[in-house]
Amino acid sequence: MKRQTGFSLIELLIVVAIILIIAAIAIPNLLRARIAANESSAAASVRHIGTAEVAYNTSFPTTGFTVLVNLGPGAGNTTCPAAGPVTTGACIIDSVLASGTKSGYSLNANGFGAAPATTFETGAVPVTFNVTGVRDFCVATDGVLRINLGGAGVALPATEAACLAYPIAQ
Repeated sequence: MKRQTGFSLIELLIVVAIILIIAAIAIPNLLRARIAANESSAAASVRHIGTAEVAYNTSFPTTGFTVLVNLGPGAGNTTCPAAGPVTTGACIIDSVLASGTKSGYSLNANGFGAAPATTFETGAVPVTFNVTGVRDFCVATDGVLRINLGGAGVALPATEAACLAYPIAQ
């Protein structure tokens, strides 16, 4: 009689069970790490946009601060205008950041006041709360990063006052 070699069904089920236990432990940690990476990217993006607003205000003093799309290459463009920076395409930030969505976060920037706009606000909120992020970020004219624990359906801060209401990042 020839002896069979290989794995029994019980041995295979034990291996599958061990793999499932490891996956149950690892997947939530992976998701938390992805959320942390998205939040770090959003905070850096908001700071970068705030710095770009100041640079835009310096470059175009008769306009003052502006909206997000004007800080990049301009609406619908992925490259800078051949003639150089203009008020509707300053090329201070790249087209990905100027698009308004990066790393699972929606971004915005607004200048306020009659021309020239004298104040601004820029913010970021998760596209899908508790999946892409759990905190909101903003920077106002004072240049201080503020962080707020977000919630499902939270809108981007639309005014400088809304941003200033967020707690200062520690």
